[in-house]
Amino acid sequence: MPAWQPLLDWWFGADHGTAAEVAAARQSLWFGKRDSQDREAEARFGALVEQALAGQLKGWQDDPQGWLAQLILLDQLPRMIFRDTPRAFAGDSLARPLLQDGLERGWDRRLAPIQRVFAYLVFEHAEDLPLQNRAVELFASLLDEAADNERTLFADYLDFAERHQRVIARFGRFPHRNAILGRLSTDEEQAFLREPGSRF
Repeated sequence: MPAWQPLLDWWFGADHGTAAEVAAARQSLWFGKRDSQDREAEARFGALVEQALAGQLKGWQDDPQGWLAQLILLDQLPRMIFRDTPRAFAGDSLARPLLQDGLERGWDRRLAPIQRVFAYLVFEHAEDLPLQNRAVELFASLLDEAADNERTLFADYLDFAERHQRVIARFGRFPHRNAILGRLSTDEEQAFLREPGSRF
């Protein structure tokens, strides 16, 4: 078994169903905020996250599944393990060039559509408008390719990408990260943060 397989099985489930079935089963892990899940992520994969952050898993990127697993270790798991601390974003600067490299190699096209979501989220998390624009393009392509019975799911992912893009177009950064990162919020950002749905 490849070293990355236990992570992918935990993240997507070992029994691969349709994108909608996988999303329904794993939604709370992916987008829920539960202390128990954060602790499990740290216990099971914290050492791998540290290796990824230290650049010690570079061999993984030569396989599409290993590449995806490394992206998850850099982009998703720090947001769980280091939630509400600056280290939650520690892997972002490493994940972006890794994603770009894999896109150039066509690795994303060798993943299941639901797996591609967690590659493209790297750009959706970027405080960079060109990368946000690219994220929207990538999620739009997923929707274009989706089967009729899964279009609602991928339309939701595209909607979230567009919402992230609009925040970056307006502020150049995600205001909800300001407090965590020790950044001062402008009056406009403070007003925005009082609006429903302003925090991702």
